[in-house]
Amino acid sequence: MELKIQPIGNSYSEQAIDLILNIQQKEFNIPITIDDQPDLMQIEGFYKEAGGNFWGAFVGGELVGSIALIKFDERAGAIRKMFVKKEFRGKEWNIAQELLEVLISFCRENEIDDLYLGTITVLKAAQRFYERNYFTKIEKVNLPEKFPLMSADDIFYHLKID
Repeated sequence: MELKIQPIGNSYSEQAIDLILNIQQKEFNIPITIDDQPDLMQIEGFYKEAGGNFWGAFVGGELVGSIALIKFDERAGAIRKMFVKKEFRGKEWNIAQELLEVLISFCRENEIDDLYLGTITVLKAAQRFYERNYFTKIEKVNLPEKFPLMSADDIFYHLKID
């Protein structure tokens, strides 16, 4: 089965919602609903119009992963919606890495030099993943003023793109 990563828009909202809510609610018991994430209902307006993007990872036509970029400042962006379906995680598929590389390439092409993200304490594998990819942990107080905070996030990272 071949992995295909491509930008996705509003026509994929339902598939993205299914993927992401299942992981958030069922796998990690994070008390978050679709009402807390209206961006998933308007992918194009929320991510693309401001200069960011939203990508899906597909295997055999099924959406198995996602990553999104919010451009929140002239040269800065925030990673959002980084999720990979449990059965497709790990080195064998390498989906998270591929998604991150697509997003970083997009940043380079669009002169976004600083990437930030927030995550949650329970998502230990995610933290290890970001640290392996040279993201450095920063305190919430050191986030840029315009960083789009998510209420659940309690750990923050930054990557300088050269």
